[in-house]
Amino acid sequence: MNLLAQTTNRVPWQRLTTAYGRGTDIPRLMETGQYEEIANLIEHQSTLWQATPWALLILLRELAKQKPDKVSSKEVQLYLAVASAITVDHMDSQDTVGTMNELLDEKYLWPEDEDEDELLWEEEEPPGYAKEAFFSYYYFSYLLLKDAIPIYTAIMNGNDKLAPAIRELLLLLEPEGVSE
Repeated sequence: MNLLAQTTNRVPWQRLTTAYGRGTDIPRLMETGQYEEIANLIEHQSTLWQATPWALLILLRELAKQKPDKVSSKEVQLYLAVASAITVDHMDSQDTVGTMNELLDEKYLWPEDEDEDELLWEEEEPPGYAKEAFFSYYYFSYLLLKDAIPIYTAIMNGNDKLAPAIRELLLLLEPEGVSE
């Protein structure tokens, strides 16, 4: 299954959570190449968020179009941060939704209105954070990163400066290379 090839009509960023609120700013941050800021939103203290797989999907599609010598080390660090949060337990589809697009079903999305966000976070299971959905953020992020291995390999072979970080990333994507 190649998730990078999947089609998604529209990502409702304003209805997806990040480490610091809603994902509304992610498209602007992507457009301006602010990878550190994106990394802070989609991975925090080994936690991945609702916006994580969607941000990866778009970023990795764009990465595939870049020449190896034009890739930013900050972008590679973003992928390393996400990969570092994924453990062997997250590499299995057990306890996940069936498809990545299911994560955009209404039952997983936050309301349009942000006024009640603090109250929602206090709920036992805020929208999109039931076990099945939460594990899916890790699982689909892992699959996206794995699908990008040929892209990473091309970057490693064409950019000596990024090669060590890419090697580290590739090791993290191998089940025996992931810390438990």
